[in-house]
Parts: sequence; C-alpha cells; structure tokens
Amino acid sequence: LFVTLIVFGLMPLLSQQTTQFVQQIPSMLGAGQTALLKLPESYPEIVSTEQISEIMKLIQTEVTALGQQLLSVSIASVLGLIAVLIYLILMPILIFFLMKDKQRLVDWIGGFAPRDHQLVTQVWSEVDRQIGNYVRGKFWEIVIVWFACLVAFSLVGLQYSMLLAVLVGVSVLIPYVGAAVVTIPVVLVAWFQWGFSGEFFVLVSVYLIIQGLDGNVVVPLLFSEVNNLHPVAIITAVLIFGGVWGVLGVFFAIPLATLVHAVLRAWPRQVQDPT
Repeated sequence: LFVTLIVFGLMPLLSQQTTQFVQQIPSMLGAGQTALLKLPESYPEIVSTEQISEIMKLIQTEVTALGQQLLSVSIASVLGLIAVLIYLILMPILIFFLMKDKQRLVDWIGGFAPRDHQLVTQVWSEVDRQIGNYVRGKFWEIVIVWFACLVAFSLVGLQYSMLLAVLVGVSVLIPYVGAAVVTIPVVLVAWFQWGFSGEFFVLVSVYLIIQGLDGNVVVPLLFSEVNNLHPVAIITAVLIFGGVWGVLGVFFAIPLATLVHAVLRAWPRQVQDPT
C-alpha cells in the first residue's frame, strides 16, 4: 500500500517532467552544437575547426540513422511492446500467488525429489534467505538513493529533479553499469542549465558524494545479512545474463548470480557431510 501510494502520488509530476524534458531536447542539442563550434576559438591549440566539423558530421549521421530506425518500426516491434505489457500485468499476479501458496508449491516440488533430499532443502533455504534479503535491501536502497537525490537536486535548483532522482534510484538495480549510465543525463542537464559555473560543480560534487555514500555506507548496512558478491562476479553476471537475455537479463543478473552462489555454497557442505 505504501509503495502504491508513492507511485501514484509521484506519477503526475514524473509524467510532466518527462514531457518537458523530451520537448527540451532540441534546445539542448542546439546549445551543445553552439558550444562545440566555440571550442576552436577558446582552445585553438587543442582542437581545430576541421575536427569540430568532422564531429558535427558524425553526429548528424548518427542522428539521421537513429531517426530512420525509429520510423521503420515494424509490426513485430508493436507485438513485442504488447508482450512486454502483458508480462508487466502477469508478473505481479504470478508473484502474488507464489507468495500466497509458497509452502504448497515447495511441498509439490519436493515430491519429485528423492526421499533423501537434504541438499535440495539446504539449497532452497539458502536461496530463499539470500533472495529475500536482496529484494528487501534493493527496495530500500532505491528509496534512499531516490530521496537523497531528490532533496539534493531540489535544493540546488536542478531542472527535472524528480525525473533524474527516479532514474538515479532505479539505476541501483544494475550495479556499476547503472550508476555510470545515469550519470550522463545528470551531468548534461546540469551543464545545459548552468554551464561550468559554481552551481554545476556543487551539483556534481553532491551527486558524487551520494553515489559514494550509497556504495560504501548504505549498501553494507542494508546487505549485512547477504553474502556479498565480489565486484568481478557482479560485472561478469551482468555481462553474461545481459548477453543471453538482453535488458531483462541485466535487471535479473544479481538475483541469478545470488542463486548460483547459494547453490555453490550449499553443495560442498552436503558433499562433505559424513554418511
């Protein structure tokens, strides 16, 4: 209920800022083009007019290609969008019944296992504990990071503060990669709004502090009961599962890696038990 109230309460403002941001993109692109054209005048020893012209041609080519791709949306893309919407509707229903009839499902699956299924029980117990802690921890991490960014962005006066704060909050679902990607729109919006002024550097400094506190304070506190995965394991999981299942694989990379980790932890204990 709490989550539902937050979502529906913020949706109007979030929708409004998203619309304004999309409408502002042409102006931002124009400001960026103007800034690029002025670089040879400000830094002639670093960049030349010819280099800027080549960059502008490359950007125009990429934008044109992107526009053609968007215009060539096929029926398959529309059907894919419909499939995603169906999944978004069915997933909450599936999760509800999985939670409601959890024990019944466990007993039913256990009926197919051998009578001596101590290993299955150990693995399930380990997975249930770690995944449960992971989901709860991620939820509160999203809320904390979102709220901290919203307060910071609003105090500094950054445009689209709600939209950008939500993006930063959701980015924690994809460790390392999410933070790197979401930093781009935050920095660009701040630069288009203020340029390289004092407000810009204050905003960037505060944002980096929030990211640092998230990784070094919030995450250790929230995930103290979870067997933390090594950063190399996390990045590898994102690359592997993302390569296999695309965007969904990226989002579910950490739970899947946690599942594999739980199985590997439980298996040796069972093998080494005396018979």
